Amino acid sequence: MKISTQLASTLCLATFTGFSCSGPVAEEAKKPNIIFFIADDMSKDMFNFLDEGMGSNLSPNLDKLVSEGTVMMGQHVVSPVCTPSRFNCLTGNYASRATNDSFLKKMKRSDGQTVIEWNSFITESDITIGNILQEAGYSTGFVGKNHSIEVPGVYIPDDYFADPDDSEIRKNLQLNADRFRKVYAERGFNFAERLYDNNPTYIGLKSLASHNLDWITEGGLEFLDKNKDNPFFLYFSTTSPHGPYEIERSWGADRRITPLGIIDEPVSILSSKEEIESRLKEAGYNYKGGALASKGNVLWLDDALGLLIKKLKEIGEYENTIIFFFNDQGQSAKGTVYQGGTANPSIVWKYGGFKCGSQTNALVSNVDFVPTILDLLGIESDPLGFDGKSFAHVLEGDNSPVHSSLYFELGYSRGVRKGNMKYLALRYPEYVRNFTLEDKAEILKKFNEHQIKQDKKVHHTNPSLPYSHLQVIPGGGDAEQFSINKYACYYDADQLYDLSMDPKEQNNLFYDPVYADVARELKEELMKYLEDLPGNFAELKENVEPNDHSTVKKYR
Repeated sequence: MKISTQLASTLCLATFTGFSCSGPVAEEAKKPNIIFFIADDMSKDMFNFLDEGMGSNLSPNLDKLVSEGTVMMGQHVVSPVCTPSRFNCLTGNYASRATNDSFLKKMKRSDGQTVIEWNSFITESDITIGNILQEAGYSTGFVGKNHSIEVPGVYIPDDYFADPDDSEIRKNLQLNADRFRKVYAERGFNFAERLYDNNPTYIGLKSLASHNLDWITEGGLEFLDKNKDNPFFLYFSTTSPHGPYEIERSWGADRRITPLGIIDEPVSILSSKEEIESRLKEAGYNYKGGALASKGNVLWLDDALGLLIKKLKEIGEYENTIIFFFNDQGQSAKGTVYQGGTANPSIVWKYGGFKCGSQTNALVSNVDFVPTILDLLGIESDPLGFDGKSFAHVLEGDNSPVHSSLYFELGYSRGVRKGNMKYLALRYPEYVRNFTLEDKAEILKKFNEHQIKQDKKVHHTNPSLPYSHLQVIPGGGDAEQFSINKYACYYDADQLYDLSMDPKEQNNLFYDPVYADVARELKEELMKYLEDLPGNFAELKENVEPNDHSTVKKYR
């Protein structure tokens, strides 16, 4: 996609050290580079700087970023599942602004209510961080897991158990790479390689449903080598440690397995299965079973980070690169907008560190990454109209709040956090409320058939069970199972929590008269956000036509 003349003009008016719209200023220092490293489904016990994982991981490179950079302890995620979280990170906007067909069709069926699931994809109507930085003279790269940019015509074999060496299948899998490159170029990424359109289990063939972080990392290193003479932005997206978790399908898998088929020679640039086991044991970690699988995945991922850092040093860009390390959502309540899903610390590193020091508790959101990156590079972001705001001033030691409140949206729930108070609203559209028991039984039957096909667990067989916050499936879908039974008031339509006294959100204060004013204030705050966004949300925002997807923003 060619960025609009208006956007290009905005960038030309921006303050950007060493850059003018007529081209680079040769005598100025090279502009800073950015690596945005986004991991998939890391749990708190995988981080040594958090209490849950304190000292239990062999992750020297991640530990280095923590000790030398800044941990954003107040980091939040707007929509805690893969696709909308990545939409937030790449566009700086809420996923309810998505305009892809599947999103709009579900909105229409829901009488104009937006439903944020794995359906909010980036299309030609969206401007990404890649588009913006390309206009500013950057080389832009994307490797690893997609699950965010819509690529029409992706080939997925009909037979999940088909032979990947079948000539017709191999041809079509290779054509996928061409489709990816073409669309990614239009979305602002001149380098798009080693891509998984989805998680390994969902790319179409059981024989290819394994992780290959070596293959992804090799692509990242290739991008750095090719673009060392130009300022660069690399979006490095791992598929792990998301499932499949088993050793034989993650760090112990055949490293010839890729989403484009089984290649002739394995990519062996990270520690081998034997080396990972040996290194963990030598470091005093005698893990077995599931613990070994988990901690091996952390070390494998850390090796990838280490190779990127090593390459930066080799090409002379180590001291001129800012690294963001982000996990796509909180794992202890994935599929909900409770704190266990939305609170998700990130790390920002640069050589010499930031003025704010090793940690900040500033409340920030993943829609803030794009405006923050632009701010750090000297590009004015406000005229571009993001939902997010820059937190660069926090990194530089200014403690001024980034937001007066934070907004959350996922499935059939919405929420806001203001200070230590958090309000959640759960609303299902009329067509969902009108489902019969027979309708529910059919929905559950189809879902369980899919689970069985993918060799995954069948969680429920009772169609009378209530839905989750995320999906209209009796008993809930696969992603949110861990969350449903953790919250005493999970099915309450309105929920209010004081996080200072109730961090695990167990005591719903919404109906407590002592908190009536707070409940009203936060509900009104949520309604302000909804007013700025497309779609209805029950009585909190009504009378938007199902086909109306206006994206007019009222800046906060």
